[in-house]
Amino acid sequence: MITTTTETIHGKKIDKTIGLVRGNTIRARHVGRDIMAAIRTLIGGEITEYTKLMAEAREQALDRMEDEAKRMGANAIVGVRFSTSVVLGGAAELLAYGTGVVISDD
Repeated sequence: MITTTTETIHGKKIDKTIGLVRGNTIRARHVGRDIMAAIRTLIGGEITEYTKLMAEAREQALDRMEDEAKRMGANAIVGVRFSTSVVLGGAAELLAYGTGVVISDD
């Protein structure tokens, strides 16, 4: 499945717009990671524990969005965006969304 942040796909024609597709995940912090993150805030540098957590969340949200698009009959997604929000202390939601479309060669 082609997934892009642009509204068009070079060399492809959008034959049909399926509609909004989305995938989300809610992740909670881990006490062990919090301890390491706290230490890193003292000495500086990237907080790799959270970087990895967010990367995993992004991939899961994208996978879920693509699964929804396939179920709806789309073979591509255009206009992909991400959104995050705090659900409760220590937990955040990552949402991937876009427009499911059916494409063919130009």
